[in-house]
Amino acid sequence: MSLLGHEGPWREWRKALGGERMHHAWLLAGKRGLGKMHFAQAAARALCGAEDADGSAQHPDIHVLTHLPKDDKEERKRGDGKPYEVRRNITVGQIRALQQRLTTRPTLGSRRAVIIDPADDLEKSASNALLKSLEEPPAGTYFLLVAHRPAKLLPTIRSRCRVLRFSALDDDALGNWLTSQVPECDADTRAAAVRASGGSPGLALDFVNRGLGPLDTLMSRIVRDGDRNFELRGQLADVVGARPDRERIAAILDLARSVLASEMNRADRHAWSPLVDAHAELVRLAGQAPTYNFDPGLLVMEIGTLLASAAPASERADV
Repeated sequence: MSLLGHEGPWREWRKALGGERMHHAWLLAGKRGLGKMHFAQAAARALCGAEDADGSAQHPDIHVLTHLPKDDKEERKRGDGKPYEVRRNITVGQIRALQQRLTTRPTLGSRRAVIIDPADDLEKSASNALLKSLEEPPAGTYFLLVAHRPAKLLPTIRSRCRVLRFSALDDDALGNWLTSQVPECDADTRAAAVRASGGSPGLALDFVNRGLGPLDTLMSRIVRDGDRNFELRGQLADVVGARPDRERIAAILDLARSVLASEMNRADRHAWSPLVDAHAELVRLAGQAPTYNFDPGLLVMEIGTLLASAAPASERADV
């Protein structure tokens, strides 16, 4: 079994699987894009004796719980009358429906797996309902909770799980993997994707697929030159597009932070203060982005302005 960069967690899972007392709940913790869901599906197939199967969606003893499909009718309106995407959590109704399915015995064997992804998007009432199943799990049922932000889970849920931690890949391994996945990607874009992803294969691939390569160069120019005439920020908005979705906004925020971090590495220490201040503001924006009712175009301009505010003092005339 080959899972990129996660041989340690896989060995731990296989060792537990072969033991007499397999733990009933596992927490797969690590940043987004590291392959935790891929790992969970492979682990579930191993648990259910279906390692040769192509996927887990069709296996009757592997249950996958995630966000409900977005209903276009539920798109809310911003103040300007335009719709924005509704972020949907995993509901208590989904948990109760799952619990009803778990009242029967496994179909093909003595074990079944439940994958919840992302478990940190459970509604509070859904978390409380899930806790009951973790406290008294149905016979032969094993839970795999995928979490990008495990601290958001109830402490009582975390305490009932055995934790598998997933780490970022080093730059060389990630660059080589990205080359194998997108051989036509140019070296500059690949380097920018590796830097912006923070060691996450999923985020690096998403960076390339979303065409964010030109943004890296633009953002670096804004930080270094200050963009006195707003010309570079205008180009930034053009490259991003008029209606970027929340995932694209999140990727842009990640890239902007990585550009500032890169500039800190090359700048003298006495020039760090504006870079640090701008980075802190980007972190604040990133925390608000999942639920903030924003105008994407204005947010992109705000990101550009924060980058311009980090430019050398001689270039920061008009930000």
